[in-house]
Amino acid sequence: MADHNELNEEEFQDAVMSSSCQYTPGLAIQLEEADLGTKQSVVEMFTDDHFLIDVDQLAIGPMISDGHYSIVYSGWYKSQPVAIKTVMPDNTAAVSPERRAKFGKEVLMLSKVKHDNIVEFIGAAVEPTMVIVTELMGGGTLQKYLWSLRPNLVDLKLAIKFALDISYAMEYLHSIGVIHRDLKPANLLLTNGLKKIKVADFGLATEDTEREKTVEAGTYRWMAPELFNVEALRKGEKKYYDHKVDIYSFSLVLWELLTNETPFKGRNTILVAYAVANNLRPSVENIPQSIVPLLESCWSEDPANRPEFSEIRAFLEKFHQSLCLEENKPISIEQSEEGGHEVGNSEPADCEINETEASKRKPGCLLR
Repeated sequence: MADHNELNEEEFQDAVMSSSCQYTPGLAIQLEEADLGTKQSVVEMFTDDHFLIDVDQLAIGPMISDGHYSIVYSGWYKSQPVAIKTVMPDNTAAVSPERRAKFGKEVLMLSKVKHDNIVEFIGAAVEPTMVIVTELMGGGTLQKYLWSLRPNLVDLKLAIKFALDISYAMEYLHSIGVIHRDLKPANLLLTNGLKKIKVADFGLATEDTEREKTVEAGTYRWMAPELFNVEALRKGEKKYYDHKVDIYSFSLVLWELLTNETPFKGRNTILVAYAVANNLRPSVENIPQSIVPLLESCWSEDPANRPEFSEIRAFLEKFHQSLCLEENKPISIEQSEEGGHEVGNSEPADCEINETEASKRKPGCLLR
C-alpha cells in the first residue's frame, strides 16, 4: 500500500480513527468454526463484494495509532476522509490464521450493522493488505478529551448526554445479540464540536449466546468480575457469561464522565483484578446522589442485579430532563473543600439529545 498518495499531516492532525465491528446473526459462530487457515479462505468469505473497496482509490495519510496487531491511519477514500485500519504484518500471506479469522469476523459484522451512535463502516480490502475502512471522527477519543480537561470536570449535562449516546448504541447492540466486551473511553469517539459520541473498536465483540466464551476479554480496569479467571483455566478454556459484562463496563465509563478520574488509578492489572473480584469499586463520594443507585446497580457483583440498557437509557433521559428544567442554576458538582475540582472548559450542553432515538419515545427535554 506504499504506492498510494500520502496526504498532508495537517489535514489530519485532529482526526481520530474508528474501527468498529458490527453484527449479523450467526456469523460469529460460523467464523469461529470456519477454517480460515489460508489467504484464499479469507477471500472466499467475501463472496458478497459490495463492501470491498478499490484500493487504488485509497490514499493513506499520517498514522493515528498502532497496536500489537494493527496500525490505523487517517486518509481518503475517493473524496471522503476515512480511518484506515491495516492488519499486521502488511502482507496478507504472512498474517496468522487466527488474525485472518478475526479479520473476517469483524468485517462481516461491520457490513451489517448501522446505528447513529456506532461508527460507520465504509468497506474492506483483502489484497495486498487486510484493511478495514471506517468514517473518520474529528473530535478524538473520549479518553483524550477527559485528559485535556483534568483536573477539571465535564459539564454535567454534557456528561449525561455522552452517557445517553453510549446507552443508545449499547441498547441497540444488545437488542440484536452483540456483546462489545471492551467498552472504555479509548473506544468511544467524538464528533467535531462534541455533538455526539459513537462506539467504536469492536475487535472483541461476540454473540450473546448460550455458548461458552473466552474469558479475560477486554481491558482490566473496565472488565466485569465474571470475566476474570478466579480459578485457573487451561489455555483456550472458556466459560459462560452474557451481555451484562457491558453494563459493568458502562458503569465505569459513567463514573469517569462524572469524576474525570481513572478507575483504580495507581493499581496494576493484578491489583485491579483482585479489587474487582473482591467487590471493591471506585468511590461515589463526589457523585450526584441521585445517580449513585444507578452506578451501584450497574457495577453489581451479580450480573442478574445489573439493569438493562433500556432501563439505563430511561433513567438518564429523565435525569437529563431534570437538568434541562433547572432555571438560572449553574450545573456543577460540589466537591470537598480540600482542593475540589471545578467544571472545566467543556462547553455547557444544551438540552438536545439524540433526535433519532428520542423520536421513538417521549423526549426527556426540549429538542431543537
